[in-house]
Amino acid sequence: MNQLPNRRRGGLRLWVLVIFAAYAGWYWFSNRSVDPLTGETVVIDRSISPEQEKALGLQAYREVLRQENPLPSDAQASRQVRGIADRLIARIPEVSDALASSHGMQATHIERSFDWDVSVLQSDQVNAFCLPGGKMAVYTGLLPVAENDDAMAIVMGHEIAHALLRHGAQRMTRERLEQLGQVAGAASGMDQGTLRTVMSAYGYGSALPYARSQESQADEMGLMLAAAACYDPRQAIPLWQRMDRASGGGSPPEFASTHPSAGSRIQHLQELMPKALEYRARFCSSQPAAATAAAGP
Repeated sequence: MNQLPNRRRGGLRLWVLVIFAAYAGWYWFSNRSVDPLTGETVVIDRSISPEQEKALGLQAYREVLRQENPLPSDAQASRQVRGIADRLIARIPEVSDALASSHGMQATHIERSFDWDVSVLQSDQVNAFCLPGGKMAVYTGLLPVAENDDAMAIVMGHEIAHALLRHGAQRMTRERLEQLGQVAGAASGMDQGTLRTVMSAYGYGSALPYARSQESQADEMGLMLAAAACYDPRQAIPLWQRMDRASGGGSPPEFASTHPSAGSRIQHLQELMPKALEYRARFCSSQPAAATAAAGP
């Protein structure tokens, strides 16, 4: 007597999953585009505009400044970081055009709408960030690890690249799809243990590799920005060796991390070095003489 209702419930659950899967597939395909800076297909919800990202970035930046301890703008570290930022920002249009051209595309120049600002925050964190809209911060804990302007420019170029590549909007879109999957699982009657197992498998098999891919994209564009701004891209290798030592070996294994391991990162940067040196030779000659001299050989 109970078999028929159970079968009906099973069929209903299957249809719930099919409907959610169909909607997720439509959502994914309808929001796809090709990023001209990487040549890769990306998924960004079309309802997330650059202006919305910029507003969210400004809100987050103000919150950070309220919670942290920014150095005065005339502090030596503030002047150093601001000078590096200015040189990197000045090279964004040319580097964007060059990267897009290499993929047979035209750059959208999202940076034209950015309101750039950079702060140095008093903290032991070995970190930096650039939010959508161009709000940047460098933690003082990064300064002794970077050791020099070349390495600092490579880190800051990496963070700027995240904003230019709209990685935040891509992550927001992916989070919406993840939430949709969780709702579908719950609506289909999937128990919490099974749902956690499914989402964990999704994380290791898709979400974490996706995040590592974004880091590699930012490494590449950031390295090209630093090189074009007359910084020495070869400093990327000792930088990441120092970053690895600074972590004290406490980083999770690569498969369980949102970031590539130091070894994978160094290998990727070594592969990019000929291209970075070509960008330096191509764009650095048009830098002001003082900046070129400061960059070294």
